[in-house]
Amino acid sequence: MRRYIQVPRAEPEQVYRFNTGWEPRPLLSCGVCGCCGALRPRYKRLVDNIFPEDPKDGLVKADMEKLTFYAVSAPDKLDRIGKYLAERLSRDVIRHRYGYVFIAMEALDQLLMACHSQSINLFVESFLQMVAKLLESGEPELQILGSNSFVKFANIEEDTASYHRRYDFFVSRFSAMCHSSIDDLDTKTKIRIAGIKGIQGVVRKTVNDELQTIIWEPQHMDKIVPSLLFNMQTTDELNSKNNPPSLPRSADKDENPATLAESCFRELLGRAAYGNMNNAIRPVLVHLDNHQLWDPNAFAVSCFKITMYSIQAQHSHHVIQQILRHLDTHNKDSPRVRAGIVQVLLETITIAAKGSVGPTVLEVFNTLLKHLRLSVDFELSNLLASSGALSTNNDEKVVQDAIIQTIGSFGSNLPDYQRSEIIMFIMGKVPTSDAGALELSHSGDHGIRTIQVKLLRSLLMVTSGYKAKSIAAALPSPFLEPILSVSLMEDSELRLLVLHILHNLIDRHENKAKFKGMRIIPDVSALKIKRDKSSKQDISFMKKQGQQLYRHIYVGCKEEDNDQKNFESLFIALLLVTIELANDEVTIDLIRLALAIQDLALTNEDNLPTYNRCAIQALVAGYLSFLSQMIAVPAFCQHVNKVIEVRNKEAPYLLPENLSREKLPKSLETQDKSCIFLQNKIADALAGSGYSVDRLSVPYVPQPTDEDRLSRRKSIVDTVSIQVDLLGVNVQQDKAKIVEEITFETLKKAIDSQNLEEQEREKRRQIIEKFQKAPFEEIAAQCESKSNLLHDKLAEIFELTIRPPPSPSGSMSVTAGHVQYHSIPVYEMKFPDLCVY
Repeated sequence: MRRYIQVPRAEPEQVYRFNTGWEPRPLLSCGVCGCCGALRPRYKRLVDNIFPEDPKDGLVKADMEKLTFYAVSAPDKLDRIGKYLAERLSRDVIRHRYGYVFIAMEALDQLLMACHSQSINLFVESFLQMVAKLLESGEPELQILGSNSFVKFANIEEDTASYHRRYDFFVSRFSAMCHSSIDDLDTKTKIRIAGIKGIQGVVRKTVNDELQTIIWEPQHMDKIVPSLLFNMQTTDELNSKNNPPSLPRSADKDENPATLAESCFRELLGRAAYGNMNNAIRPVLVHLDNHQLWDPNAFAVSCFKITMYSIQAQHSHHVIQQILRHLDTHNKDSPRVRAGIVQVLLETITIAAKGSVGPTVLEVFNTLLKHLRLSVDFELSNLLASSGALSTNNDEKVVQDAIIQTIGSFGSNLPDYQRSEIIMFIMGKVPTSDAGALELSHSGDHGIRTIQVKLLRSLLMVTSGYKAKSIAAALPSPFLEPILSVSLMEDSELRLLVLHILHNLIDRHENKAKFKGMRIIPDVSALKIKRDKSSKQDISFMKKQGQQLYRHIYVGCKEEDNDQKNFESLFIALLLVTIELANDEVTIDLIRLALAIQDLALTNEDNLPTYNRCAIQALVAGYLSFLSQMIAVPAFCQHVNKVIEVRNKEAPYLLPENLSREKLPKSLETQDKSCIFLQNKIADALAGSGYSVDRLSVPYVPQPTDEDRLSRRKSIVDTVSIQVDLLGVNVQQDKAKIVEEITFETLKKAIDSQNLEEQEREKRRQIIEKFQKAPFEEIAAQCESKSNLLHDKLAEIFELTIRPPPSPSGSMSVTAGHVQYHSIPVYEMKFPDLCVY
């Protein structure tokens, strides 16, 4: 019988024997006699047998197969096997025998892959304790080993759920490994990769388990998300600065922390449910704040692009709401930071607008418009506080431009039914009246104008590419009236923006790009203009709202501060109205409008500069040339071409191609009729083609609106009506004088009175003809102007005559700067009869 004794103070593997010729396996349990080895449990003997004498030899595969077979055959022993392996591994870690540590972990991994019984949960607990022991050690190799083992465990699908298992420790340790900053470059890279893989394993193990929703709680997301972003940021930042990278890049993503972190970040966001989106996005914003990554914001833009393409489409509005709230939180930060946040929002909503953005559409625009006004206020306050005078502030302008670009980009991606609402919403924010100006009175005139310009620019970008089915849908009355009221403002930039907005809304067939400035178009057919026959809705719109459009163009031509861009925009507006909305009746109205605009330059009642008068006549020439080719009336084309030829020879400054401020004549008073488009010749030409030209004989008079009184402009109709009334009063006074005095002079005047009677009859005839042929809108406009004048006079009279009744308490009066009170006794007051008894 062979006996074995244990030498005191010897290592467990150093066992001596007395007889020779046979080498036993080492006894590993201290304090156990060799004679009792056969009495040890079988699972312990099987575990001991997998360890070789020299750890360099690796796992004993034959004995490992026996252990695996035993574990599968007796699954109730798995928890004991796990505990025994955990004891061995803990002892080896303490004694720094890392070779046996690797063998133990390899054995654990194989057992995990082979066993899927109900008892595996108890075995997993021992396994996770061993992994935690490895992660707690200070040796990088053991940390990497523990991370790799956990990843293998995470890929195993368990048959039964675990109600008590938690991964808080692993989240903390893996996050710490992601921030490793040891000196050795290769080791640091390996540790960070192991940490990222560990986080990925935690995510995969928990997101599919309904019992592990705790992983989405803020305390865990605040560790996981920044760890991933840190590794994504470090490599990109260093490479962008052209510094030697501390983390080497590789084509294999497993060797590149940045690529691996991005992959894990995408997987995390892709698995986020509806209720977990806010907890996943908030740490991203906090990380960008802590590391000051909003300026420059290249990394922030990259993060949110990854976010928007990773999450489910129906969750995108959560991201937008989070950024909007973050922007509100940072409304007093530096302009660069706010601009960076807005630019991130731009990229976010550009992606989100292609899918579903939920109920956040109005919230986005409302928040952006609020910050646009705040930026304007900040700009003005900073400028006034610093220098006391207005200048430029590039930082705030960057914020404003970013907001406008965001509004335009978001609006242009919305469907038409939503875009029409947004157009109305933005227009409601534009201060166009005294009431709107009072709300912004603290900003001053420059502040109000700046806000108007910024909002109109935003509206211009939203309307770009908008194609309504009918012009009434594109220009509803609640929108048309305020937008046209801006055209009465004495600011050429505002009027130009209004014209561009109208171009976008009227141009439903994308013809605007075919017109390059104001010019004589030799062949309109070469432009291949797209147009449809006017629908009933468009015809009805022009009957109701056409006069407002005509008046907008007419008044716009009268402005003294118009430059070449303003006239070009007015010219294009006429062309687009002709293409989209012109029928026979509208064509006649447009010709009347063109002739009235020509009369502005000829009569010059508004004392326009010479350049403006030449530009107006050049505009009329270019438009009538286009219109004559569109309606294809030969006689009309002949007359227009003849006038253009005469101008080309005698007055080239009246043509668009030769219009220049340097080549203006000294005077335009001696202008030949051959250079003017004549109403009678145009009427004769159109009458021969079947047009109803009766209305051409009636000059166009713009219809007055309420905006005239708001802008303090004098309406032409009001002036004409006053002149007619005064003329009637003078005639009556002359008749009274004829009756009262009979002298030689009166007799002489009586002979000449026949001429006056003929003039009166001619005037009556013209008035009757006007009421018979003129449009109803013009007649109503003239009557309205007279009634408005009467009401104003009556209101003035009533204000002068009606005084408040006397009061016993007295009335206050100011005399020489002193306030005096005059009381009236009750017995001297006169009361109405009904009040006395």
